[in-house]
Amino acid sequence: MLVMEWQSALRELMDEYRSRCLWFLRPDYYPESAEEAEQVLRALERHGDRAAFQRSARIRQWLSPTSNARSAGS
Repeated sequence: MLVMEWQSALRELMDEYRSRCLWFLRPDYYPESAEEAEQVLRALERHGDRAAFQRSARIRQWLSPTSNARSAGS
């Protein structure tokens, strides 16, 4: 998933759950960094339903890409 795709998916999820789970955020707030996105995803998982939890988990996978590079200790 490209950066634009996860950002779009997160915005859609936020819009859907804003009144139920993210009521404490400004109505026009959307995360601008991966750290901010992670905070929003945690709030959705904590306060949302099962569908929000599952969708948050899918978006989170794209925020933490794995590396194929060798570690410094290898």
